[in-house]
Amino acid sequence: MKSVSEPKPGASADTRSTLPKRAPRSGADWIASAPPKQREAFLNELSEGALLALPYLFEFWAMPHQLPPEGPWRTWVILGGRGAGKTRAGAEWVRAQVEGARPLDQGRARRVALVGETIEQAREVMVFGESGILACSPPDRRPTWEATRRRLVWPNGAVAQLYSAHDPERLRGPQFDAAWADELAKWPKAEATWDMLQFGLRLGPYPRQCVTTTPRNVAVLRDILAQPSTVARHAATEANRAHLAASFLAEVRARYAGTRLGRQELDGVLLDQAEGALWSLSGLDAARVAEAGPLDRVVVAVDPPVTGNKTSDECGIVVVGATVEGPPQDWRAVVLEDASVAGAAPAAWAEAAIAAMERHGAERLVAEVNQGGDLVESVIRQIDPLVPFRAVRAARGKAARAEPVAALYEQGRVKHLQGLDALEDQMCRMTAQGFEGRGSPDRVDALVWAIHELMIAPAARWRRPRLREL
Repeated sequence: MKSVSEPKPGASADTRSTLPKRAPRSGADWIASAPPKQREAFLNELSEGALLALPYLFEFWAMPHQLPPEGPWRTWVILGGRGAGKTRAGAEWVRAQVEGARPLDQGRARRVALVGETIEQAREVMVFGESGILACSPPDRRPTWEATRRRLVWPNGAVAQLYSAHDPERLRGPQFDAAWADELAKWPKAEATWDMLQFGLRLGPYPRQCVTTTPRNVAVLRDILAQPSTVARHAATEANRAHLAASFLAEVRARYAGTRLGRQELDGVLLDQAEGALWSLSGLDAARVAEAGPLDRVVVAVDPPVTGNKTSDECGIVVVGATVEGPPQDWRAVVLEDASVAGAAPAAWAEAAIAAMERHGAERLVAEVNQGGDLVESVIRQIDPLVPFRAVRAARGKAARAEPVAALYEQGRVKHLQGLDALEDQMCRMTAQGFEGRGSPDRVDALVWAIHELMIAPAARWRRPRLREL
């Protein structure tokens, strides 16, 4: 990956000598943050050719997620929210592949595949769009559109051919040394189209491809991201806010903040759900509320890590409140906060847990002591000797403990406030057979202990006297 200070091949040498050596995020940021006199001096020092080249010098203007990664990757995936600048990044990457130092010089790639959901979308977005290839190309390197052949031809002879994900068989036969796949997550025949593209990506010493897409939980995208030759970059919609209407950002955030759709379409997050998960993405969306309402009890539950260093598991810290009036079937709980911390020493996670108690007025701190034993309580009491504390010890596995809590969710008796994204991600990876994510589901375990303390254990005690009466 070229540094910010390097111009694209073919730009004036004057530009190279006057660009900043280091920039906060991009050359544009450097110019914007520089004093007026420094900005004026920078522009005045450029030759006429350099000024003409500057708008097309993408390395100077680009945001970090729009620049290709370093290293020997084969597939570069840009997962971004709506309007995050994915299309511009893909178009500029194609330019960087096909252009040489001068307009007629050969670039790294000569045969490029441009694959969209349909031919029409590929043409209107990837080629003719406001951030498409034609709009990004300087006049002396701008390719010619051959409508009847559905292709772009550059002055140096490089060719980019359009293909549709509706017709993967058209990719059977042609061969390429570069490819740009746009909005792959919504391709209708995604796996077949991707497979045919891989067989054709065989020209040159090191053929590469760029994928630009808003993430969706589809098998082909998960498989691509799992490949060791894939490098992924993420960007939220706000990353490109300078080029978006402020009213658009305000409206979509007000409407979709804290929802599964908002995380996917605005934050560019790939939401995954394990097969047979105890919780579903749609179910958690349905459980979301704006306010907790009146609560009778609030507890903070802690699932401490085995060790306390930067490489250890997270310390799950979850705050839950409940209303417990009437019979147990009328009790309701609300998850108020996920205050989990990663790589924290024992004193640090103990302080975080007690701080969460103070923020929410919790009446008890519950902590699992299977791993740390008496040390867990000792660490907590070093921070606050008078904290109301209950030690709990697991007799069953995490999945078995989670199942009765998941049943309460199915009954609609547990709700979530916004801002619990990391916790919900873990919940959707917990199955009856165990956790299918990386590491340990410490956030889920803390959630389970909190709801067990508030609803499951008291319900069992509530029923016992009535059983004896019968």
